[in-house]
Amino acid sequence: MARKSVEPVKADLRVHGNKGAYVGGKWHDLEECAEHYNITNGSGKGKCGNSCATCPRSRTRHSAAKADGSYDVVIIGAGCIGSAIARELSKSELSVLMLDSADDVTQGATKGNSGIVHAGYDDAPGSVRAKFCWKGNQMFPQLDRELHFGYNQNGSLVVATSDEEIKVLHDLMKRGDVNGVKNLSIINQEELREREPHVHPNAKAALLSPDAGTVIPYEFAIALAENAADNGVEVRVRHEVKSIKRTDLGYDLEVDQWDTAAYMKTQKGYVFESMLIAVVVAGMGAAAMHMYGDADMLFPTAGGLFALTLVVIQVLRILQNKTVPLTKDTGNSGINVCSKVNEMAKGGSGYSTAVNGSVTQKHVIKTRYIVNCAGSGGSDIARMINDKSFTITPRLGEYVLLHKSEGHLANHTIFPAPDPKKGKGVLVQATLWGNLILGPTARDVSDGQSEKDTVDDINRYILSKCKALVPSFDAAKTIHAFCGARAKSDRKDWIIEPSAADERGRFIHAAGIDSPGLAGSPAIALHVVELLQKNGLVLKPDQSFNPNRAPIVFPKEGWKGLKASKRGTTSFPDARKNVVCKCELVTEAEVVEAIHRSLPVDSTQAIRKRTRAGMGHCQAEPCNYDCEGRVAELIARETGLPASAVGRRPWPGTSTLKRRWITEQDKQDLQKLSC
Repeated sequence: MARKSVEPVKADLRVHGNKGAYVGGKWHDLEECAEHYNITNGSGKGKCGNSCATCPRSRTRHSAAKADGSYDVVIIGAGCIGSAIARELSKSELSVLMLDSADDVTQGATKGNSGIVHAGYDDAPGSVRAKFCWKGNQMFPQLDRELHFGYNQNGSLVVATSDEEIKVLHDLMKRGDVNGVKNLSIINQEELREREPHVHPNAKAALLSPDAGTVIPYEFAIALAENAADNGVEVRVRHEVKSIKRTDLGYDLEVDQWDTAAYMKTQKGYVFESMLIAVVVAGMGAAAMHMYGDADMLFPTAGGLFALTLVVIQVLRILQNKTVPLTKDTGNSGINVCSKVNEMAKGGSGYSTAVNGSVTQKHVIKTRYIVNCAGSGGSDIARMINDKSFTITPRLGEYVLLHKSEGHLANHTIFPAPDPKKGKGVLVQATLWGNLILGPTARDVSDGQSEKDTVDDINRYILSKCKALVPSFDAAKTIHAFCGARAKSDRKDWIIEPSAADERGRFIHAAGIDSPGLAGSPAIALHVVELLQKNGLVLKPDQSFNPNRAPIVFPKEGWKGLKASKRGTTSFPDARKNVVCKCELVTEAEVVEAIHRSLPVDSTQAIRKRTRAGMGHCQAEPCNYDCEGRVAELIARETGLPASAVGRRPWPGTSTLKRRWITEQDKQDLQKLSC
């Protein structure tokens, strides 16, 4: 097996999962993780562990419906806002269903953002954003101590390079004071250099917010959704709301359930098998009548043939399940996703049209209350009850991700002084897992220019702007690029209120929530539950609620105690030692754990988001270790899916790179764009 040299991570960079972990905003060394991180009392644990059956296709194992099939609350959208609300509602004895049109939770804006837990100094005083950002920020340490998604309170710096920009820092600090943000200070150039040795030499001062932090946004939302499901919330993915009708109870939602072309093809195969068995049985019965005049002679004379037929079918199924081809490079170039913005509003690469999906079932779901958390599709959902009070227009934000060898270049989240129109601007930040993330853009799909941007235009903007903050990063270390669609409201603020179209207060909006929505999400959830309660929802505390969730991936000490294996090895003697992803040191046991958790998992993308398998510097390159193919084998083995039905990473998805595995020439081109 070919092995590429691995660039070392700088010794002074603390990487979550490498010799320790971040819990509650603080670092804990490996020997402390047994107490603070590797918990055993998480929700879902102790019930059946990995002996639990995997979830049915596109839904949790359990239904939360009441005896009459209805629900108390239906949440539309399973990003960080919807998942936070679901978890908050799971603390009460309620019947709650969370729906998402994509193939997994967190496939919208939550998947494609910076993961910053902002402090709230940038938000206009009196705005809805200002009301919830700081409050939500202060909830993250305890949330992480309960849910173990990984939270690093790294602090943020807004850097000024001129006297005019220093005035902006003072304005931001005053704004933060009005918003109730604590511990803000403006540091001089000397202290800035001590904190950030690699910041641009032109930097003169910075606004320091030590309470800001960083998470992996989809891991945060998955933790919320998992814990909600463990505590009784039903979750369905690949369920798209098509219409909403008002009823005496509350509402009827007409929902289309869809599935992928690859999965449906395998189901047709199973129909063929059933027909084959039926034909064989009928044929044997006719033969017995012809030969013996007695159909009862079927079994002693033809039973062997029938059994052989079943054996052949089962062998074919096993071969189908185990034959996982090497991951392929389709050769497609990266894209400007303006052409796919409607798709991105509903789940991007995880939405039906991206995977040649088709509707398989139609459902009518009855509920007393609805919470609209549909992200960029929020105004579309509102229109279904004739609420035209706001319009959501997606704003695209592209990012470039660099190798972990570059992660040491930023200790804090580093921003430039904000643009008065476009907001916070780009940032440079080390992620929780040690990569350096650059971006985002802020491209409005309705401005006429964004459609004309080439991928080089987009990457040039990100790389050159970030060079003005941290000039020493090497753009040739790029490993990945992606884009998210932020929900920009024409109200220019978040919409968290009962819909004016329903005087009963049965329809609550949590819409138009762009940055700093992730930071505000836990506080938003509290407020939405209060709105539901004010409008008649009775909350009876669930005494069995378990706030704790065990992590999926556990800290390691390099390769100590781990083993590499040959491709196709899915029955390693000790799954805890069998490395499935070499770059991120993800083990077979961790992948299997993720598959058996309380949310449905049937794609390598879902495992990427839960374990990081395939997110390392080789990006699952087949000639290296082909971790994507290995993960697909495990999903097929654990779920019983045919290998061809296991969802794979789409390409180009939302990437602006020229190919999935970039060449040396591509790297040189990126270096030129950064100049």
